[in-house]
Amino acid sequence: MADVAVSVLVIIGLIAGRQLGWIWMDPVMGLVATIVILSWSWSLVRTAGAVLLDASPDPALPARIAARLERDGDRISDLHLWRLGPGHIGAIISLVSDHPESPASYKQRLADVAGLSHLTIEVECCPGHNQAEHRAVCA
Repeated sequence: MADVAVSVLVIIGLIAGRQLGWIWMDPVMGLVATIVILSWSWSLVRTAGAVLLDASPDPALPARIAARLERDGDRISDLHLWRLGPGHIGAIISLVSDHPESPASYKQRLADVAGLSHLTIEVECCPGHNQAEHRAVCA
């Protein structure tokens, strides 16, 4: 869209300069086109920088995830979110629990969170946990 806008501005400037004798119109349109390109470029640099620096795609999402998962002594030890594409967010979540559930049960708690398209959950048992349950759930 920026390329189209710049092209249209250049054509308007050339026609106005030629037909109306406004020789100043071409450089003015060049300056306006520069502003359009700078605005578009700044937006692109900010978006690309956020992806490259693994910025959280939605600042409120970690709190929503924690509210759903941190119950009955379960705690998030690591949470990594990243944008997979427009409207799609991936997450890797590590949980520590005294009485862990299966990863599928934790995924179910997050099933209706909009945008979570790819979810990996790892459950770590705390030391001193029942060994039989540890093998069954945390293996």
